[in-house]
Amino acid sequence: MSPEQLKKQACDAIDQMADKLINASHAIHARPEIAFEEKFAHGLLTDFVADEGLDVTRHACGLETAFISEFGAGEAQVGIISEYDALPGIGHACGHNIIATSGLGAAMALSKLGQKLPGRVRYLGTPAEESGNGKELMARQGAFDGLDAAMMVHPAGINLLTMPSLAVNEVRVTYTGKSAHASAMPQAGLNALDALVTAYQSIAQLRQHITSSERIHGIFNEAGLAPNIVPDRAVGTFYVRAADGMALSALKQRVKNCFEAGALAAGCEVQIDWALGDYLEIKDSWAIAARYQANAESLGRSFFPLDKMPYGSGGSTDMGNVSHRVPSIHPMIACAPPHVVIHNPEFAKYAGSASGDAAVIDGAKALAMTAIDVLGDQALRQKAHDDFAETATFSADSLVAAWHGEGGHGDGDVTLGGCGCC
Repeated sequence: MSPEQLKKQACDAIDQMADKLINASHAIHARPEIAFEEKFAHGLLTDFVADEGLDVTRHACGLETAFISEFGAGEAQVGIISEYDALPGIGHACGHNIIATSGLGAAMALSKLGQKLPGRVRYLGTPAEESGNGKELMARQGAFDGLDAAMMVHPAGINLLTMPSLAVNEVRVTYTGKSAHASAMPQAGLNALDALVTAYQSIAQLRQHITSSERIHGIFNEAGLAPNIVPDRAVGTFYVRAADGMALSALKQRVKNCFEAGALAAGCEVQIDWALGDYLEIKDSWAIAARYQANAESLGRSFFPLDKMPYGSGGSTDMGNVSHRVPSIHPMIACAPPHVVIHNPEFAKYAGSASGDAAVIDGAKALAMTAIDVLGDQALRQKAHDDFAETATFSADSLVAAWHGEGGHGDGDVTLGGCGCC
């Protein structure tokens, strides 16, 4: 059977299950769950897979809300990814209900090809993209090992071949001083808030001397209890971003210096906790991305030129970490008008609307067709492999620099986890 015949069969299968996919999307949209708490979505998706007669490993890779299902035969293997966590307070304003069910639809349609499927598929449910770096945690357990390619599709206001991205990490800084009566005995105190303010001002000065692709932004979480008490504790949280993982590694050291300067100036102790892992920039497999674009265009989707994107419009995603391990794509599919951006309450409305439903179905079809291209075309796989190999050493170095085994409040707590698609 030709690739085009296989694609038609997969698309027909998606049409046949469209109502079930849309119902699943709406159900996840109506029950938003934040990072590592996606129990409803995990149950719905894994039950769907099991009902289709496939084996599924629930609670995979030591994560309660991750899962993996594999099927097919042959040497070539692709990974299809679903993510399904929501944002605190504004629900599915990043449209992960669409990501979840487009990946689900693509994987289930490919499974229905049976022995005609020209390879193997690994369908992965990856929690905690918004905060927690779930894909990095799964990758460290081998979830993406052996894949020829990994792919997912993310909703947006326009169709894009990839998501412009930056590398990022989250850091929490905690200063400990000594409380005292601010009027009667100020000399007896060590002001933790002064330490944090000094560090913040140092970072503000640092911003004058970083590149245009680098970003540092933060807030004060704790700043004292009362004006007449010298604050003995102050806490701030910051995001540090750069064009790529190695540039981020260097910038993090400069930010660390600012934090330590604040402690030194105020005479306080400082604890600096980076998230367990950096979110790396996306390393696109352009050969595979071109196939995705052709497949999506066959469905009537038109793409906005990447070179017309506003400068500095990039976000961050843990799919970047996957892309430094295997050839990967992370295209964007329109489900809202161009002026409605992700991480906005209005975007959440579109993610559960008719245009969101269309993105589920078109996204599933485009992913399934692209997976067929990768599995059935050895020359495409070789091109993707060769392109990836050109920067493999840089990727390996980035992955080493990106991991902080002591991260997350100093005790491995993954709740301090970076910033997904933001």
